[in-house]
Amino acid sequence: MVSEEPNLPNAFVKLYYILQEMKPANTENGVPVLHSAKEGCKPKKFTPDEVLVPNPSFKENQGMKRKIQPGSLSIYELERLENIRQNQVFLSSIKLLEAKQDLKPQKTQRGLKKQKLNKVAWTEILPPRTKSLRIQKKEAERLPLPPEPHRIYYEAERIERARKPEGPISMEPINMEEDSSLPPELLKLWTEDLIKEEKEELGLAEYRSTLKSMELSEIGGVVKVVKSRICSVAFHPCSSRLLMAAGDKLGGVGLWNLDSDMGDEGVLLFEPHVRPVACMAFSRSHPTDLLTLSYDGTLRSTDVEKAVFDEVYRIKDGLRTFDFLSHDCSTLVTGDWYGDVAIVDRRTPGTSHESLHSLDTKTVRCVHVHPVQKQYIMVAENSIVSIYDARCLKASWSEPVSQLYGHSKSISSAYFSPGTGNRVVTTCLDNNIRIYDTSELTSRAPLLTSIQQNLYTGRWLSKLQAMWDPKRDDCFVVGSMQQPRRVQVFHESGQLQHSFQDPEMTTVLSVTAFHPTRNALLGGNASGRLYVFTD
Repeated sequence: MVSEEPNLPNAFVKLYYILQEMKPANTENGVPVLHSAKEGCKPKKFTPDEVLVPNPSFKENQGMKRKIQPGSLSIYELERLENIRQNQVFLSSIKLLEAKQDLKPQKTQRGLKKQKLNKVAWTEILPPRTKSLRIQKKEAERLPLPPEPHRIYYEAERIERARKPEGPISMEPINMEEDSSLPPELLKLWTEDLIKEEKEELGLAEYRSTLKSMELSEIGGVVKVVKSRICSVAFHPCSSRLLMAAGDKLGGVGLWNLDSDMGDEGVLLFEPHVRPVACMAFSRSHPTDLLTLSYDGTLRSTDVEKAVFDEVYRIKDGLRTFDFLSHDCSTLVTGDWYGDVAIVDRRTPGTSHESLHSLDTKTVRCVHVHPVQKQYIMVAENSIVSIYDARCLKASWSEPVSQLYGHSKSISSAYFSPGTGNRVVTTCLDNNIRIYDTSELTSRAPLLTSIQQNLYTGRWLSKLQAMWDPKRDDCFVVGSMQQPRRVQVFHESGQLQHSFQDPEMTTVLSVTAFHPTRNALLGGNASGRLYVFTD
């Protein structure tokens, strides 16, 4: 009997033939045996001594099942272990593993060594809980409001460590053994007689070529000098060797003699202060004199011959900046966070000021003295830079001789050009570096150039400050927030002269300074490291 094909639409024809081919072929007594879909999905059950494993060779054992005795390895696993052993023998023969270890960079820290901190268990003892007056059903006492404090800065952040005692402090390096004297090498270099050589000022093209020749030393160009974030740096004016100083956030002052073995690879660390060392400078008339100023309210002088830190000036707290007011560096001008400017005479016994002048500002961020006409003092205030005559300063309010306008936010620094003082460079948090013409001190100094630069560093980095090259009157250096990290040198016209870059310079060098006579540039970062570029 021939079965007739049903008359179905084309859509069901293919489905019909597929179902015909899928009819079961198993029969019992001529009757087809059907299996349910659920039964067909059940996995095959093996006996405990029979387990399927991958075939060691697909060509030789294709489609074959192998039985494995419990506790023994299959042929596939044996071959795998043999391949592993042969690979290890081969790698050992070509010394690849040793070469891999040699290629790993060895992270070594030059300068200060890491100190292990002793962890002390600390438990907080809570005071007994007292009931409120409302729960005790008592009337509240009416107390008058306390008077507002005059000085609100740092009232919440009190000094945890005690201030250093008044008077001289022994100059003992904390990174050397106790009762150890200063290295004779440092004393010889510190008291070296300076040889003043009159050099002709290079042209701008020659100056650029000189900057390009300055590189970071591969061996000793980066050294950890202080423990914490660097706030100020300075070059010793000696020319035979490079001696550098740095002040950090914790009040430490580090000295680094390049290519020397004194201390920790040429580094000596002292602690004359307990708060950030905001400003430091070597005396131009007496290079053996390094002055350091700190937020803890002290201004100290470094006397290496006596091995002490003498105290020059002392207030309660809040000192921010200083500069030399006379050519012999015997008179100083200081500024604090409370808007006061003090005149200090080092020849007068004691540690107080000669006169104190309160300016019409909340804070003084920077003071700088004209390099030629020493009676003019420039003060960086909130958003205005004012130039005062020191001979006409009054106790409460003083009228400025000239003012530099155009800033819309806080001013980080303002400096006269080192040779003539005819230019002023200011650094402002509105992301602009401005150059003003101060050749004639008019009531409103004209703006020459404005350079846009990312100057937002946040709270964990020191503020970027544009600093003049002491050897020139028209070029200055400033750190940068750009990637890759760099230090940039600009002309007063705003033209970029050179960018110092290096693969090892992976952090922002916020604090920078040029050497007064040699071709050397110094930069400090937030981890206490100094970078020096030399020719």
